[in-house]
Amino acid sequence: MHLDRPMMAIVALTFAALGGSAATAQDTSPSTVGQTSAPAPSAAAPLKPAEGKPPPSVTVIEAYDAQSILGRDVRSAADENMGRIADVIVDRGGLVRAAVIDFGGFLGVGSRKIAVDWNALAFGNVANKSESIRLELTREQVRAAPEYKDSKPIVVLGASGILEELRFTPPPKEK
Repeated sequence: MHLDRPMMAIVALTFAALGGSAATAQDTSPSTVGQTSAPAPSAAAPLKPAEGKPPPSVTVIEAYDAQSILGRDVRSAADENMGRIADVIVDRGGLVRAAVIDFGGFLGVGSRKIAVDWNALAFGNVANKSESIRLELTREQVRAAPEYKDSKPIVVLGASGILEELRFTPPPKEK
């Protein structure tokens, strides 16, 4: 089996993180026979699972299966430039709810951030960074949406062009 260098590095780091150890070769040249030396210091100490807990799982995702989407171009179904993905919004359970698109303007001047429903996006071939992410909304629908502002109620524009406010129940008050 042939592994390229990045994959070998991932496998080695995974092995080390799971507490594995590799056998080391001993030098048997005449100048070192009978001598003992301290083991070489490790670059990172292996992670040991907490008492009674299993070791963490490791998943390797191929580059053609997943990519970062922050900063990626977004285009409409009519191939209009809709902006770039600036942020991703998740709920308290970690479920992705919306993407924030930096919409309009020129070189960041005059642009507005708009929250769009995650299901309104089509990703296609994410591994090809030159391909845009498609948004199932028109420029007019996005232009009419209220601006996303951090720490304010989030109004998400859905695929049908409907505005929906994301409401998170406030955490229980401490007594």
